[in-house]
Amino acid sequence: MLQDHKRWRLLRDFKKGKFCFLIGVDNWSIELQKSEFNSLYFLLVRINKQLLGIEKELMDEESICLELEQLPWYIVLEGKKNEWSLRFVFESQDQTRSFEMYWPIQIAQNLFYEIKNMWESMD
Repeated sequence: MLQDHKRWRLLRDFKKGKFCFLIGVDNWSIELQKSEFNSLYFLLVRINKQLLGIEKELMDEESICLELEQLPWYIVLEGKKNEWSLRFVFESQDQTRSFEMYWPIQIAQNLFYEIKNMWESMD
């Protein structure tokens, strides 16, 4: 399964073995294991629930910053109630690799929903 847009890519290919998910934004990409993708999905759902919980209290132009940490992920949602960016820090529990991702405002919501759709379509 591939979603390929001008600024981001999302790929699931179980034939690749251990690192079967690819997320790419602009000029970078990272491959994730299924367990890493699953934990990312659940963290995205949690931060989205936080946003939805305060959305009615926010004015359109009010700035927000939400942070969540659930190892191996740390995530920051920043922006306004209808347009926000996401920044991720991943610290491997196996001490094999660490990385950071940034999804700018223009693509963060679309990529979030595509990850949600991809996760929900898996067996």
